[in-house]
Amino acid sequence: MTSARSLRVPGIAYGGDYNPEQWPEEVWAEDMRLMREAGVTMVNVGIFSWALLEPSEGVYDFARMDRILDLLHANGIAADLATPTAAPPAWFFRAYPGSLPVDRDGRTLSYGSRQTFCPSSPAYRRAALCIAGALAERYAEHPAVAMWHVHNEYGCHNAACYCDTSAAAFRIWLRARYTDDLDALNHAWGTTFWSQWYYDWEEILPPRATGAPPNPTHQLDWRRFCSDELLSLCTAERDSLRRAAPDIPATTNLMVLRTFDALDYWRWAPELDIVSNDHYLMSDDPESDIDIALSADLMRSLAGGPWMLMEHSTGAVNWQPVNRAKHPGEMRRNALANVARGADGIFFFQWRAAKAGAEQWHSAMLPHAGTDSRIWHDVVRLGADLDALAEVRGSTVDAQVAIVWDWDARWALELPSQPSGELRFQDLVRDWYTPLWRAGVAVDFVRPDADLDRYRLVLAPSLYLVDATGAANLAGFAERGGTLAVGFHSGAVDENCHVRMGGYPGAFRDVLGVRTDELFPLLPGQTLRLTGQVPADASATLWSERIRLTSAEPVAFFADGPLAGTPAVTRHTPGSGTAWYLATRPDPATLSALMDRIRKDADVQPVLSAAPHGLEVVRRSGTDADYLFLIDHAGAGAEVPADGVELLTGKPVCGTVTVPAGGVAVVREPH
Repeated sequence: MTSARSLRVPGIAYGGDYNPEQWPEEVWAEDMRLMREAGVTMVNVGIFSWALLEPSEGVYDFARMDRILDLLHANGIAADLATPTAAPPAWFFRAYPGSLPVDRDGRTLSYGSRQTFCPSSPAYRRAALCIAGALAERYAEHPAVAMWHVHNEYGCHNAACYCDTSAAAFRIWLRARYTDDLDALNHAWGTTFWSQWYYDWEEILPPRATGAPPNPTHQLDWRRFCSDELLSLCTAERDSLRRAAPDIPATTNLMVLRTFDALDYWRWAPELDIVSNDHYLMSDDPESDIDIALSADLMRSLAGGPWMLMEHSTGAVNWQPVNRAKHPGEMRRNALANVARGADGIFFFQWRAAKAGAEQWHSAMLPHAGTDSRIWHDVVRLGADLDALAEVRGSTVDAQVAIVWDWDARWALELPSQPSGELRFQDLVRDWYTPLWRAGVAVDFVRPDADLDRYRLVLAPSLYLVDATGAANLAGFAERGGTLAVGFHSGAVDENCHVRMGGYPGAFRDVLGVRTDELFPLLPGQTLRLTGQVPADASATLWSERIRLTSAEPVAFFADGPLAGTPAVTRHTPGSGTAWYLATRPDPATLSALMDRIRKDADVQPVLSAAPHGLEVVRRSGTDADYLFLIDHAGAGAEVPADGVELLTGKPVCGTVTVPAGGVAVVREPH
């Protein structure tokens, strides 16, 4: 949690999105009874209720919400009360059609779903602040309200609008960024290329559809602007809530997903009292457990400690090409894996499965089948688990390894006209994260300019863009005795997407002790063999480059292809530390062997010295005790050395603890 405004719900908060307005009131009493049975302690209400709360402009009807909040309070269930601004009602767009978003091709999109507004629309901002202020005024003192839920999933469907209103707002943002100096913008954007020089601010447009690739710095600044524009809406709503209720914490649900990269959450997280995340498994991901862990570690890093999982699913979702159901025990493992990595709240979308609307086939805590269902029994069991883990709240994870994660670098890497269109930031980061997850090594995520002194090992798997401050910070970490590892195509450009002259990897040439004069990206399906201090069958894909050693030593070489005999992996000792460079994408087994050597080089030890295959191992550290989480994804069960009390069963542990097949054990380890 990131501020003094703390959540007044004891233990690990548990619940989901509650939409009683979608059901007859006679259903509500059953909801309360079943929520108590499931151990629900808090629900998110009002998220998509704008049309009912404000049936016409400036006319409010709070009678239904009054009854809902009173009912929740009477049943001992807290409310995370949302501003309903993610879904403006139809009357708003009839009155203000200019607030509809425009896509990159110039098409005005219609209302009729959610988030169908232009983030720069003054009319939308006024309306959103009016309804947020009215809610805050009415419910600031209501005893059920424990937290404010600002909007819902900012940027999920309208991360960018290309209309003239957005263009004007973009120009205002640019004038602030470049201190009203148009020459500075022209220099930063490199507008002498393709005759793009601007002589008047009014000439600048969003990067709308053109016949050839747009200017990369133009596109990068546009991504930065779009993130900031939505953030300004979030903070404006938050401030209107704080004026009425200064002690109630506020959150908005972020989305650290493989499929979503629109917002720079390093800028968003400090603005939230409680950092929360929505995370959903991808059906085509055979190792989605790794994605859960990566997302949770990133969220804990953004929060600087405990955080909340605001949405995930009990079973299938409804928005992927094929929406697979979860296997027996999978939902429980998913939820407790997030708790293991710092979540102090576990919530689902949604409480009761909808019978109508666009999400009618999305799973819920109470499915269409009702209480005679596996999902319902799993939901009740999870409620009991979280109650048993109440004392874990407030503890966190201590990591000796940091992975550099930067949204500017991600955006820039995935712009058009790269040496390879196959580069995906999150895939490259996950490559390096996976061996650490398998080994049970705790990981934080950091910005390039973060304080790194607490870490032994810092990894930069993909840092194509980095400014001079971030590059110097990472180099200084190695020179002061830390171990740094850098992935290919890193340090290539500065914060303006300008290539650093003199050879690659640009900003990291000196600290890595190497110089590359030419890049050789590989074609899809192309594989190169590796030799040297790597497994006998080592191979690599995606990338290669011609390295000349300036002061580094070679660790592995390309064995075939145009670069046969040249280094593929190097090691350097700048100052009192160590710096590794991986100039290709090794196969998973080879990368795992390299990561194992690199972390041992940094004297980083896993939580358990020899965890069985498929056993996720995490330790949360508290004031009076530590909490060892053991999650069996392999389905084989395990016997693990431990002493203390297994919290899910309440049984003492002397010497070893048994992890059931496909199950979870959590051991309190007294200090």
